[in-house]
Amino acid sequence: MPNGAEIFDIAVIGGGINGCGIARDAVGRGLKVLLAEQNDLASGTSSASTKLIHGGLRYLEHYEFRLVREALIEREVLLRAAPHIIWPLRFILPHHKGLRPRWFIRLGLFLYDNLGGRKILPGTRSIDLRHDAAGAPLKPGFTHAFEYSDCWVEDARLVALNARDAAERGAAIHVRTRCSSARRVGDLWNIRLESENGAVTEIKARALVNAAGPWVSSFLGGAVGMNAPDKIRTVKGSHIVVEKLFDHDRAYIFQNADGRICFAIPYEQDFTLIGTTDADYQGEPGKVAISEAETDYLLSAANEYFQAAVTRANIRWTYAGIRPLYDDGASKAQDATRDYVLKLDQKAGEAPLLSVFGGKITTYRRLAEAALEKLQPFFPAMKAPWTAAGTLPGGDFPVNAFAAQVGSLQQKFPFLELKQARRLIRAYGTRALRILDNARSAGDLGRKFGPSLTEAEVNYLMDQEWARSAEDIVWRRSKLGLHMAATDIDALQAYIAGRMAAAAPTALTGR
Repeated sequence: MPNGAEIFDIAVIGGGINGCGIARDAVGRGLKVLLAEQNDLASGTSSASTKLIHGGLRYLEHYEFRLVREALIEREVLLRAAPHIIWPLRFILPHHKGLRPRWFIRLGLFLYDNLGGRKILPGTRSIDLRHDAAGAPLKPGFTHAFEYSDCWVEDARLVALNARDAAERGAAIHVRTRCSSARRVGDLWNIRLESENGAVTEIKARALVNAAGPWVSSFLGGAVGMNAPDKIRTVKGSHIVVEKLFDHDRAYIFQNADGRICFAIPYEQDFTLIGTTDADYQGEPGKVAISEAETDYLLSAANEYFQAAVTRANIRWTYAGIRPLYDDGASKAQDATRDYVLKLDQKAGEAPLLSVFGGKITTYRRLAEAALEKLQPFFPAMKAPWTAAGTLPGGDFPVNAFAAQVGSLQQKFPFLELKQARRLIRAYGTRALRILDNARSAGDLGRKFGPSLTEAEVNYLMDQEWARSAEDIVWRRSKLGLHMAATDIDALQAYIAGRMAAAAPTALTGR
């Protein structure tokens, strides 16, 4: 490695929610940070969640009170930080006479309401499904339910906004860049980075953070060369997206006979999201897909409750992801801990290595704080924690002011239809103004790809959010792929390829 290689305080490997959260927190504390992601941001686990910021009601049954309490507190911290991509959602939990008794559910919801010091979100109430709109889509046997609060999140956007904020604070963010080697040389790490176009960069770092998600163990055994790395339990979670099953804006949480739960959530205006599964997985994390058995399981769960039959013909999209859980020896996949585990590897005089196992998208910010607490002894000048009071890019408006933001955007850009204005505020918040700039008409936003995606928005995503392909834009930075024809997506890919080919080598860095 060249003696002149740039030296960073922390090199973070992995561009999922944990890696980007750690990078953002660290650079905000005055450290020099680099993050490398082998694919696109949020291309693994972090874009394959059930899209919820929640305490995890079912984790109470596993006595994970610390995890649930931390997650419940984080709901409102994150809601205030990103009210554009996170918003309150009410959940309907129908009582199933053959499963958990009503008193048991009510006790669990009482704990859920009070364990995390709830201030913004409304509490639980009982509803009569025979006289409430939530009962209309359900089979007539379900007459009583509880309604409680959690939050919805655009998961992949949460990752991109953490990376964006980190970059604006000075972090170096490298997508489609693989760490092929990381070796200790005294109190520094010598790190080799290889981009997808074959370019090689060599850097040094005082600490290495392994936040590679499902690849956390293989990274330790491969790039780092550890002989017996800690193991993860790779558990697959799959979802189906079907044609809209109900018209109201609340979600359902259903109990299944096997003790698990299943969600049915309003999704992208015209659809319903159903998930998730829990199944041990042994294959390559990058090639995960829903199985026929999982599809059958989710359809069966939905059909236990909904009057109208839900079949394969209703499915419009599926996705699956790997939860990289710490292998705690639990006998069932659904019983394995969802809590995070941080492992510090360091001997006197050596550069530290911190590996991140497990975790939930809801608690990523606290995980980042815990990670930096472990690294604090190596960086005594590190500033104090700060993210609890920070907002993410575009989220600088009050939690209850979403409608006002939409109205303001339409007033400034009267050519916007309400649906498009709502989508732009939901995705970008106050930064929608940066996309629209000084446009006086829809034509000023350039070429259209599908119903509402414009050239101006595509350029913004490439320049500011590291998008490099149509897939990055229509399945991660958004879910516009559900509303676009294949020809639209092909045209978008051709446009992106042409723009990248015309760019200078240092352009489109997102820095």
